[in-house]
Amino acid sequence: MGEDEKKANAVKINSLMAAVAISRDVTAFEELYKYFSPRVRSYMMRLTRGDRVLAEELTQETMMKVWKKAGLFDPAKAQASTWIFTIARNQRIDAMRRTDRPEFDAHDPAFVPDETEAADAGIEKRQDAQQLHRAMLSLKEKYVEVLRMSFFDGMTHPVIAEKLNLPLGTVKSRIRLACEKLRLALQDELK
Repeated sequence: MGEDEKKANAVKINSLMAAVAISRDVTAFEELYKYFSPRVRSYMMRLTRGDRVLAEELTQETMMKVWKKAGLFDPAKAQASTWIFTIARNQRIDAMRRTDRPEFDAHDPAFVPDETEAADAGIEKRQDAQQLHRAMLSLKEKYVEVLRMSFFDGMTHPVIAEKLNLPLGTVKSRIRLACEKLRLALQDELK
């Protein structure tokens, strides 16, 4: 199709749209329908990834919306084809919004409240905490300090080194030695 034919076709389509918009001309809409419905259907086939039923349904909805909303078409803002394909795209988006929402499942693990902790598990945690506390009391203060800063305060090794004005290697050594001494102290307590 040459450039002159395209312009003539656009003028014809715009005049058909104007006839539908102004006087609700059924014959003009039939011509628009014959021209655009195969094009819109092809577009919908691409958008729905080959779902013929959905593509046909969306095509019909699009063309019905063109008929109902023809009075809103403004040829100064866009070509009729641009306006119609914008309606088609919006119809597809609306259809996706209607169908892509899963049903609410009250048994979904995300919505099930956490179980309460068993009494024996709570007692074991408290006993473990007490054992750890007693084991830490057996450590020298320099080891307790780096453990507290690292594991309880969540500080990084470089931050601990800066706060204590120690070399980074010393901080890492103290943490490693403190963990080893704690392990040994906990083993002795369990015997």
